[in-house]
Amino acid sequence: MARQALPVDGTRDSYPLGRVLLALEDPQRTLTIEDVAQTAIAARFQPALPPRSNVDVNFGYSESAWWLALPLALDAGAATRWLLEIGYPSLDWVEVYVPRPGGGHDKLVAGDLQRFSERPYPHRNLVFPLTLAPGEAQTVYLRVVSAGNLTIPATLWQPDALAHHDQLAYSLLSLYYGMLLALGIYNLLLYLAIRDTTFLAYVAFTVSMAIAQASMNGLGNQFLWPEWPAWGNVALPSGMAATGFFGAIFTRLFLGTRQRAPLLDRYIAGCAVLLAFTAFSPLLLPYQWVAVLVSLLGILFAAVAVFSGVYCVQRRYPGARYFLLAWTFLLLGGAVLGMRNLDWLPTTWLTFNAMQIGSALEILLLSFALGDRISGMRREKELANEAALTARQQMVEALRKAEHELESRVAERTVALETLNSQLREKETQLEHLVRHDPLTGLANRILLKDRVERAVTRARRSHNGVALLMVDLDGFKQVNDAYGHSVGDALLVVIAGRLKECVRETDTVARLGGDEFVVLLEETRHPRGTGHIAEKLIAAVQQPVTLPAGTVTVSASIGIACIPEHADTAEELLDRADAAMYAAKAAGRNRWHAAPEIAV
Repeated sequence: MARQALPVDGTRDSYPLGRVLLALEDPQRTLTIEDVAQTAIAARFQPALPPRSNVDVNFGYSESAWWLALPLALDAGAATRWLLEIGYPSLDWVEVYVPRPGGGHDKLVAGDLQRFSERPYPHRNLVFPLTLAPGEAQTVYLRVVSAGNLTIPATLWQPDALAHHDQLAYSLLSLYYGMLLALGIYNLLLYLAIRDTTFLAYVAFTVSMAIAQASMNGLGNQFLWPEWPAWGNVALPSGMAATGFFGAIFTRLFLGTRQRAPLLDRYIAGCAVLLAFTAFSPLLLPYQWVAVLVSLLGILFAAVAVFSGVYCVQRRYPGARYFLLAWTFLLLGGAVLGMRNLDWLPTTWLTFNAMQIGSALEILLLSFALGDRISGMRREKELANEAALTARQQMVEALRKAEHELESRVAERTVALETLNSQLREKETQLEHLVRHDPLTGLANRILLKDRVERAVTRARRSHNGVALLMVDLDGFKQVNDAYGHSVGDALLVVIAGRLKECVRETDTVARLGGDEFVVLLEETRHPRGTGHIAEKLIAAVQQPVTLPAGTVTVSASIGIACIPEHADTAEELLDRADAAMYAAKAAGRNRWHAAPEIAV
């Protein structure tokens, strides 16, 4: 296993686990806990996230079973009772294997294919009670299978801490669903009062959104359909699809696209048909197909709705501005959620809750839009009664024309400013590159080298790895320069720079300090003897003949090596000792390398 065990002591009450988890894919779904616990297979586990990543584990849509290893090192004073929370209740099946003191593992199971009463711990998320042995290193294994998105936000809690955390989470969820309930009842009463089906479509849209969100955050499985896992498993994609369907119906009714924009209306109607089919498709299609289809259609319809809003705002339809703003928020939330589900974006708190945040703002603004629509209808009626007043009509037309001209000028100015800003950013990028790179060879210059050396030394101290710096000076370059001129010398330097880069890894740094002096920075070196092998490789590459238009020339290289921690403690000492070692190599006969003397411990 590639990462160290998570140290658990009595000073913290929760541990986010994304950066600690190790993952192993089981495409055939044949591995058992006895298999993965074996040393040979356990060695195949890899970090589930890159180092220093702050996102949650997300494998996108996958038909494989995924094994996760959680290595723990409990202090002697650590608590024995912990709760492992998987904060994505839409996962189909999660098995947790807790090591027993006498050998073997205890198995805990939870998921949305399971009745809520069968869960090992009553919670809207998937929570597993763990009994761990203090003062021992132990590994907890998880096996996750799901036809939907495989997001695994894992946290290790002390029981009291999770309860305290749930108070805030449930309070926010209560506000969200309370808002949905209030707006739904309010607009239902408006529908009963004025019999405008637009309000009924809004109510259906709100109810569908509430069902989808209740499934996503686990409240549906806990309170609404706890003994109906077959529905709980498909409530999320079906609810999202139904939300899109009623949203499309609401869009057509609210904007009146059938009369005002027939072509646009056909696109909205097409989206509605696809979303209606998707809402019932779990009866016909595999869950994973449905989930991917919902994600893609959510992005598509949100874009169509926003385009419709822009179209109607330009034509000053009543309530169109609120409508556009509302669907823009939902577009952002739905697009972020869809791209997170497809693993195009990392799973963070914002991307995980993007749909809920966007939907809350969208539903609130749509309610304002309906109110604005009623006000607009009243204004239109008043204007119709005053149609005989020609002077008023002319004034209104003049104001409209002036507004359109002003909007056009603002748009032109905006485009011009955006173009200028783009050019400035491009120039800034070019200038930054010139400041930090050698203009002749394109290598890092002294400024960039200093920065990278200091960063490499800092990382080496943190990870207990080594850093090596090779000071390379060309032998015989001055004679070539004097004999053929500076243009040939410059061409030779470009060739030598390319050879040096080819001899090292892409993650290493090759820099030119000036003249014929180069530096090679090697990170994550284990021993200076290995660095000598690299130095010999560089020497061999440099002394190969170089064919230039003015003729074939040959130079060699003298290399000084200094390493951390063997030869230096700081970045400045590393550069100084490598430089001194290079001069020692020259004094010893050139065309060779020399390592700095080790410092006393």
